[in-house]
Amino acid sequence: PSGKTIVLFFYNGTISQGVAFEGLLNNGKAFAQRLTGGFDQNDEPQLLHIATDGESYGHHHRYGEMALADCLQYIDEKSSVHLTNYGEYLEKFPPQYEAAIHENSSWSCVHGIERWRSNCGCNSGGHPKWNQEWRSPLRNALNWLRDQLIPIFEVQASKYITDVWKARDEFIDVLLDRSDEQVERYLEKVTYRALAKREKVHLLRLMEMQRNALLMFTSCGWFFDEVTGIETTQILQYACRAIHYAEQVADADLEPEFIVRLQQAPSNLPEYGTAAISYEKNVMPAHVDLLGVGMHYAVTSLFEKHPQRLDFFNYVVTSDFFDRIEAGSHTLSIGQAIVRSKITHSEKRFGFAVLYLGQLNIIGNISLNMSEETFKDMYEKSSESFKKVDLAGVIGAMQTYFGPEKFTIWQLFKEEKQKIINRITAQNLAQVENSFRKIYTNNYQLMSGLIFSSVAVPDAYKSAVEYVLNRDLRQFFERESLEMSELQKTLNEIQKWGVRLTDEDAFKLAASERIFAEIGQLDKGNVPLSRLLSIAEILSVLKQMNIKPDVWKSQNQYFSLLQLYENRERAYPNIEWKKAFLKLGGALGVKTEIVESLDLKAEIV
Repeated sequence: PSGKTIVLFFYNGTISQGVAFEGLLNNGKAFAQRLTGGFDQNDEPQLLHIATDGESYGHHHRYGEMALADCLQYIDEKSSVHLTNYGEYLEKFPPQYEAAIHENSSWSCVHGIERWRSNCGCNSGGHPKWNQEWRSPLRNALNWLRDQLIPIFEVQASKYITDVWKARDEFIDVLLDRSDEQVERYLEKVTYRALAKREKVHLLRLMEMQRNALLMFTSCGWFFDEVTGIETTQILQYACRAIHYAEQVADADLEPEFIVRLQQAPSNLPEYGTAAISYEKNVMPAHVDLLGVGMHYAVTSLFEKHPQRLDFFNYVVTSDFFDRIEAGSHTLSIGQAIVRSKITHSEKRFGFAVLYLGQLNIIGNISLNMSEETFKDMYEKSSESFKKVDLAGVIGAMQTYFGPEKFTIWQLFKEEKQKIINRITAQNLAQVENSFRKIYTNNYQLMSGLIFSSVAVPDAYKSAVEYVLNRDLRQFFERESLEMSELQKTLNEIQKWGVRLTDEDAFKLAASERIFAEIGQLDKGNVPLSRLLSIAEILSVLKQMNIKPDVWKSQNQYFSLLQLYENRERAYPNIEWKKAFLKLGGALGVKTEIVESLDLKAEIV
């Protein structure tokens, strides 16, 4: 309507599909040849280009980013075609054709854009008997919520801003840089008066409400088969967050009506029935607020060495007062702290007391309005009872001052709860490991004799041997120095007893990260020849055992160092060190071509 124009470039769909689904990223040079062979055989200027998802390069197709790099290098060095971009091509070759836009169309729905608002028949194909009747009611529910949020935003934000929607769009500056300085610059730019601290929090909540209102329309929420899937659950979490902010800024209770509307969106899974049940089961419990963060901080304070300041998700907690008293396997933590949102800058002061009774037995209380005097009384009585080994007195004091509402480890955030459980488990596993090592050591000669006599080793002994040797193999890569003799000793024992790797992925990760760290040390210089040879030997031994650590990071790091030597920007310490360095490259899978005087060419293969 404005009379302006837009230039369109039509991408090569066939080759794009080849990247996504036909393995074109398995070989960088083949990828390059497919691209350069895709031009039409005529004399017109041509731009050949593809459109693919970014996650194809490394996520969907492992090493795809390396294939892309190899492809571009090959084209740049060996091809007659020229690498360019849309701007350069457009400047040299203005459009020769005119096209009409087919409105409301998409690449992934033959029905236009119905995939995002109706049961059009397009789906992922994994469940042919399922339907997507839920799409339309879901769209309607979110449209309703959006329309409820708009007047709240306009009325509340206009207290501080003249053009509220322009300010909403400019909030992108904060999303790209959430530093306190950037937030202040943004507020100064968009507001027509200086704001008090609580007003700043209010405005930031409004902007976050709008951000989540946009996020709840994320495309993948409709794209797949089922309304309770992770994609749709995610957009409902955005909706939940927007509802939460609306309640904070305008005391608007939108959730009950929203849930009623979700009842119209049917699930294909009998255990859910509708999107409303999924919302109540999967979304509402995942809601994070300042009180929940305070509870988590209280539990974490039992185990952290320095809990005076801790970060959780988008929150930071700083302690005003903290005391932790230990008695055997029991611990009592009491404190006062402030939890602050990094997103809205809202703050909440809270007091807490949490008692750890061993294993997963944790009892905690938290208060957002306890006076200083009451807190002191609670601290004195609880700590005094604990020191007297009067646990009933501790629990009684906590109930007296906080009330009957308690929390346990099971009410914490899922991911952080797992960390704490892992930490508790690790303490107990240390005792288990000690027991297994005693069995292994004390019965070593007996087990050897059984093997020598062709008598089966009892399963109880086998379990101890398997646990100990897997642990030794993992711990080898966590030691300060990597002694090849120690690794060889462990591997010999593994072969002797026929031990299987119980967690090969974890071991490969530990090996990969340690090798990467060792190669990083090479960049600092003064690395002994023995250490260099040891890394190469370790890689060689792992290869013999058919254990393949993920060394792409190490390859890249090694290759960068190799370039410094090859380009004479760095000198090898001596000829023996150089030979060992090249041997390491071979062990990493970096193909080196040694020519006269040990000059070299190299490539990662």
